[in-house]
Amino acid sequence: MYVIGTAGHVDHGKSTLVKTLTGTDPDRLAEEQRRAMTIDLGFAWLSLPSGRSVSLVDVPGHERFMKNMLAGVGGLDAALLVVAADEAIMPQTSEHLAILDLLGVSHGVVALTKADLVDAEWLALVHEEVAAKLAGTSLAAAPLVPVSARTGAGLAELRAALDQVLDTTPARNSERGTPRLPIDRSFTIGGFGTVVTGTLLAGPLALGQEVEILPSGLRARIRGLQTHKQRSETALPGTRVAVNLAGVHHSQISRGDVLSLPDAYTPTTLLDLRLRVLAEADHPITQNTGLDLFLGAAEVRCRVTLLDAESLVPGASGWVQLRLEQPIVAAHGDRCILRVASPSMTVGGGMVIDPHPARHRRFRNEVLAGLETLARGAPDELLVQALGAGPPRELAELRGELGMPESIAQPALAKLISSGLVLALGEQTSSAHLITPAGWSRLEERLLPPLRAYQRRYPLRQGMPREELRQRLRLSPRALTACLTEAARRALIG
Repeated sequence: MYVIGTAGHVDHGKSTLVKTLTGTDPDRLAEEQRRAMTIDLGFAWLSLPSGRSVSLVDVPGHERFMKNMLAGVGGLDAALLVVAADEAIMPQTSEHLAILDLLGVSHGVVALTKADLVDAEWLALVHEEVAAKLAGTSLAAAPLVPVSARTGAGLAELRAALDQVLDTTPARNSERGTPRLPIDRSFTIGGFGTVVTGTLLAGPLALGQEVEILPSGLRARIRGLQTHKQRSETALPGTRVAVNLAGVHHSQISRGDVLSLPDAYTPTTLLDLRLRVLAEADHPITQNTGLDLFLGAAEVRCRVTLLDAESLVPGASGWVQLRLEQPIVAAHGDRCILRVASPSMTVGGGMVIDPHPARHRRFRNEVLAGLETLARGAPDELLVQALGAGPPRELAELRGELGMPESIAQPALAKLISSGLVLALGEQTSSAHLITPAGWSRLEERLLPPLRAYQRRYPLRQGMPREELRQRLRLSPRALTACLTEAARRALIG
């Protein structure tokens, strides 16, 4: 399952193209149809030549509705950038492209709409201008396809291009991960009750599950699921999902809330991230600048603490901590957009490195070193990767190898131990020897055969000398003690 979002300037034909491709008018509001202008998010579903089913999110192009646009592009797999051939690059074309670039959307297709209104020479000039605009962005390799919604020309080629792009778009892991659904709509349907919709970033969700709405902490139960307008018992990541909830009223849920399992996420009011300021920004970002943060479907006011610079000029990047006025749900690796309210414009964006940091002081080398470490991956993933299937190791050793502060390593380790992804060999976690299940299996294969062989050879002796066993296994004395204690606990040895 994949989600494709439109992008582009107002009146360039995004909604018309979606309607022509799918047969569904994404402009669902009466005012949208009266004004012939997309105001809020619209949704449609498309079957591609390969048989692949795709959800389409249609976003508004007018600058006044940029907040609604940003609520719809947080979970895209690919983009359909729409540029009218009779107007070429316009202000919201540039801003939408910059947003897609900041969000790391690297798969997409450009539709040159209204191609029937221009001659071949003009179309070639527009093609050249758009290709130049894409250069240096995440969509630099996107194919450009001239189309006409009025005549149907190019629609088959556009469908084929979307199919080819999705061939190289990584599918989301449907088996692992905690469900996370940023909510972009909440409403009620007669006879059914509360329904929320969004793009499922991780999952899966299933009928009957108890869920939590964050940041409010409200609990509810899933009594119905729809994906691609079809009822389903489960919903997998990478799909547009409608969730019918029991136990909560739609007025208690707002755009930007997140649906997940109980106690799976903790809302935060601090975020550490690597911020990139757009080269087109009018002003530098200075200490304590007030900005609007857009993450997932949420929008919240924030203040910026610059951690490694006095200011970030247009085109620069740096480490920052955001202080949020309201709590949101975020995870390591989430992409976000930052805008100024007046004049309304996008100034930059970045990737969340630590969603639950301590409050930092500026220009601290240990803080910056810790952020550089976390930029390589989530702390729990880094710890598991460092352990691999190797012998047991102490946390202090792992921290030194990874350059990971204890304040980050300890919570990550606790999470790994509680989930069974890491085993702690010893009574105290702070001094325990750590090993993955795969590492323990390999250790068993090395530990038990020599013990059993020694017992068969010397049946009257009490056991193999510890030093001989330690040298065979190439373990420290403390690591050997931890391993033997664990083996005895598992009744593998007497």
